Amino acid sequence: MSTVSTKYWHRLEDGRIQCDLCPWFCKLHEGQRGFCFVRARECDEIVMTTYGRSSGYCIDPIEKKPLNHFLPGTPVLSFGTAGCNLGCKFCQNWDISKSREIDTLADEASPEKIAHAAETLGCKSVAFTYNDPVIFLEYAIDVAQACHERGIKTVAVTAGEICPEPRVDFFRDMDAANVDLKGFTERFYREICAAELAPVLDTLKYLKHETGVWFEITTLLIPGENDSPIELDAMTTWVVDELGSDVPMHFTAFHPDFRMLNKPHTSEATLMLAREIATKNGVRYAYTGNVHDGTGGSTYCHVCGTRLIERDWYILGEWNLTDTGRCTACNTPCAGVFDGPPGSWGAKRQPVNLSAFPGPMK
Repeated sequence: MSTVSTKYWHRLEDGRIQCDLCPWFCKLHEGQRGFCFVRARECDEIVMTTYGRSSGYCIDPIEKKPLNHFLPGTPVLSFGTAGCNLGCKFCQNWDISKSREIDTLADEASPEKIAHAAETLGCKSVAFTYNDPVIFLEYAIDVAQACHERGIKTVAVTAGEICPEPRVDFFRDMDAANVDLKGFTERFYREICAAELAPVLDTLKYLKHETGVWFEITTLLIPGENDSPIELDAMTTWVVDELGSDVPMHFTAFHPDFRMLNKPHTSEATLMLAREIATKNGVRYAYTGNVHDGTGGSTYCHVCGTRLIERDWYILGEWNLTDTGRCTACNTPCAGVFDGPPGSWGAKRQPVNLSAFPGPMK
């Protein structure tokens, strides 16, 4: 296990040290770990304990992040670490994000090795995912900088629970992000996620108005918790008012997991209603996810209605965009990051053993 010094903390008058990375503001005595588990007080400072360690690497379709408007059809090298700074009762990666076992982190790799592997494997981007990259900020930034040296883009899949100062450093090196907007009430965040809504909304506004990061929003709809038409109306209205009409929104289906085994699966009707509400409120790119829905998964021109990108889950079909991302029927631009014709990666998921991968080890 590799530990590195961190930047965001300060000493308190009572002898504890406060971590200033995220809104938990953990106040630690020597030897204690923060809520996220991977940041700890050691040798009278806050350190990150999982630098260079991963819970595994896999090549995914970029649409799985989900990102529908960022280099469609291309492969992304994905990895995460252990721990999380949220406590979601419904976590669908709980074996990773809730892990308290360092042995979970089976693979070691330097930032340079990850970047080299992504380039060699033909990946257009590297994604920090599975658990929240905010808690391994130092590692993510170093990997991102190594990737950029090789022309590889970087993607953060995050809940957006981060303080203003580290937020600037973190997103400075990200090309794209998918932000989990888990609900639209403080009650839901507090009782179901052990988190707060306000910092997430601040992160979304920061991304839109103060960065060039391409980002999309995902909401996992949980029956009886965050799926009411009233809440969805308020959420999508806020997105259009504060972020604009071009930010894609993904409404995805919940399946019972972790500590919410008593809830049913999300119905397709609920997903379609969420998409309908979003569209009515002005969201130009609203999607359903975790279901086979050719209509709800596809992208349409907001001016002439042409189907621009046909999707069935992660598989692309009909493509009616120019190489610069304009509708071939009316020349209206489609918001996003497009670079020529779509990739052909499809729905494949390919595990990668970086420990056996040739390349720079430093």
